[in-house]
Amino acid sequence: MTDLFKNYPELLPSASEIEKAVCAVTECALRGGKILICGNGGSSADAEHISGELTKGFLSLRPMSGEVADKFAGLPDGDRLIKSLQCGIQAIPLPSLTALSTAYANDAEPTVTFAQGVFTFGKPGDVLIGISTSGNSENVMLALETARAIGVMSIALVGGKRCRADDIADIVIKAPSDQTYRIQEYHLPIYHYICAEVEKRVFG
Repeated sequence: MTDLFKNYPELLPSASEIEKAVCAVTECALRGGKILICGNGGSSADAEHISGELTKGFLSLRPMSGEVADKFAGLPDGDRLIKSLQCGIQAIPLPSLTALSTAYANDAEPTVTFAQGVFTFGKPGDVLIGISTSGNSENVMLALETARAIGVMSIALVGGKRCRADDIADIVIKAPSDQTYRIQEYHLPIYHYICAEVEKRVFG
């Protein structure tokens, strides 16, 4: 964690929670579990960003193993696929499920949409990352509550103030600011670090 804290020494108070998050996501990935991610606005974009870093190579290429490559041998485009496909971690950005979110908003209750995604996709041993700069976003809090009810580990990325997520999430990582844009600026290096460490620990 040296580089993260060298560049952002103000994150030192969150070191323990960041390491807990790395361990939780790593253990989930090694078990073949899923990472569910949600947030609103800029945090929705962060959910997409995290998914992109986990589902393909981030700092390394993550080539498939020889045993897996053997299954592609002999296919018309087997060599091409063996060279191109990268090992990934299942990471689903819930805000991107447009059909679910629009249908649920129309047919049920809009603020429960992320919770519905967690309830449908989440299984014990999976991990939910809920991103909310206030730590109070209703739809993210309901998703965190649902995760707790069904045995899904939860990580909250929030701001520096006391918030609802403090009492709901298993792991709470606080960005040291109360300004939305600054909190978002801190969230980026935090989750980049988490993704990089998870990649290292899972794929070597």
